[in-house]
Amino acid sequence: MISAKKIFSYSLAALVLITIQTWSAFGDEQKAPQTEQKSAQTTEKKSAPTDPVAKVNDTIITRLDLDRAVKVLVSQNRLPQPLPPESLKQAEEAALDQLISAELLYQAGQKTEIRDLEKQVEEKVSQNKAKFPSADEFEKALKSVEMTEKDLKEFTRKDVVISNFIEKNIAEKTKVTEADAKKFYDDNPDKFKQEPSVKASHILCGVEASATAEEKKKAKEKAEALLKKIKAGEDFATLAKSESTCPSSKQGGDLGFFSKGQMVAPFEKAAFALKPGEVSDVVETQFGYHIIKLTEKKEGGTIKFDEVKEKIENYLKNLKIQKAIGECLVELKGKAKIEKL
Repeated sequence: MISAKKIFSYSLAALVLITIQTWSAFGDEQKAPQTEQKSAQTTEKKSAPTDPVAKVNDTIITRLDLDRAVKVLVSQNRLPQPLPPESLKQAEEAALDQLISAELLYQAGQKTEIRDLEKQVEEKVSQNKAKFPSADEFEKALKSVEMTEKDLKEFTRKDVVISNFIEKNIAEKTKVTEADAKKFYDDNPDKFKQEPSVKASHILCGVEASATAEEKKKAKEKAEALLKKIKAGEDFATLAKSESTCPSSKQGGDLGFFSKGQMVAPFEKAAFALKPGEVSDVVETQFGYHIIKLTEKKEGGTIKFDEVKEKIENYLKNLKIQKAIGECLVELKGKAKIEKL
């Protein structure tokens, strides 16, 4: 299924950095039967895509603009579709408020020249294209939000202008000190507790749930043969890349860190029993036969401040930026002529 949000960041700086709190209230209102929305929609007058829904100074926001933004909001929040009429109305109101905010930031940002604007736009569009396996998939994604590549370039241009405005006028002036981060760390001890975890790689000789006894026997024999090669000195990661049936084979079998409760019980028990550098015997799970190599082990406890300082500073800075954007928008709205049509 093609995801609209994969390509369409409806003025990303506005939609991501501006937090719309009302959206979280929609989740409890999704139980109305689909027939209710269908009947309600058939009785409403159909709006044309070019019909204006709002005006920000001299710029028109159209019904098509709003419909696109609603699609993205619904997708980003993973809400069940179709939305009941009341929730759809709230979604449209939230989306329209965001579009107005984005337009205000864009108009403010246009007052500052960006020398390499078109280059940045082309690069971002190319990056979006690269996320898709083919040009056809990219086109399908555009069509899912009723866009052309020309539309995408225009929205990307707005995104760059807004991002530049926020960076130059807000982000660069927003400071968070180490003392701020340390206070947050000390005031929120529960946020920095970690469970014991391990980092491991594995080789999987997979079997289907419907596999016969003979197929299971062959998979187990293959795993045992691979284990002998590892014990004889062959490289674990190399064998994982060539022999493992798990998608992690591309990373040499690396599964990263995981804590208890994240893996199936036999795998977890074997992994946590190993010491760093050790390799397990063949382990059977419902997925097949595994050979596990433990790379690293972390004990449970409180994460040290130095390990999370940078993340805390970034988190606090983002909070300050969001607050400053909100204050900026209050000022911009006070000076603008805004009409909801």
